[in-house]
Amino acid sequence: MKLAVPDMISPSYFPAIAAIELGMFKREGLDVTLELIYPVDKCYAALRDGAVELVGGSSHSVLSAFPQWNGAKLLCAQGQGMYWFLVMHRDLGGKRGDVSVVKGRSIGAAPWVEMGLRRLLIESGIDLAGDKVTIAPVPGAQGAGVNFGVAAAKALEDRKIDGFWANGMGAEVAVRRGVGTVILDVRRGDGPKPCFNYTMSSIAAADRLIERSPDAAGAVVRALVSTHTALKENVARATEVGRKLF
Repeated sequence: MKLAVPDMISPSYFPAIAAIELGMFKREGLDVTLELIYPVDKCYAALRDGAVELVGGSSHSVLSAFPQWNGAKLLCAQGQGMYWFLVMHRDLGGKRGDVSVVKGRSIGAAPWVEMGLRRLLIESGIDLAGDKVTIAPVPGAQGAGVNFGVAAAKALEDRKIDGFWANGMGAEVAVRRGVGTVILDVRRGDGPKPCFNYTMSSIAAADRLIERSPDAAGAVVRALVSTHTALKENVARATEVGRKLF
């Protein structure tokens, strides 16, 4: 059984990756291998086409390959809430929670990921066209095996973009390098209240798997629950997983 994720060097999909490396899927009788497919809509296209059996990605992006949810379902969450950060270049002087800093600026975001930012900004009173906000892919982030967040932080450092909307890894790298300021962290309450529920990190499967093997679908959920429990009990196990992979 193949599980696709759009990003490996990221906390966003770490529970799925850890479930493999910590043997939680094997404990449930499942032989699961990891496959990196970028961007996320290609993960779901692979699920639709039968190239993979599971996808660990953003929940709303299922619709890229399964319109109206026809043919796929979410099995469980990997984490709650929309999980990307808005980071702007430090020189712009942006303050936490003040989205006006995006006016007249270029912001890098991955395909389908950018939808959450667009809606959040509109909800915050930003006129994307009138305020001349450009949201586009990050230069240099298209290659397979490249971590989007790290690539976004590098593009910000090189001033190829004014800001980015990406995972916590990218945000941390940009802040530590002294080039980025976190403007929004939705999971910690920033932004309009509804935006927390725009999407979440999830595990999805095609209906054919659920119908053919409901026990396997249930085993996937149990494996993720066990992974969360193990990491809560001993956070050092996350380091164990990271060392195995990197």
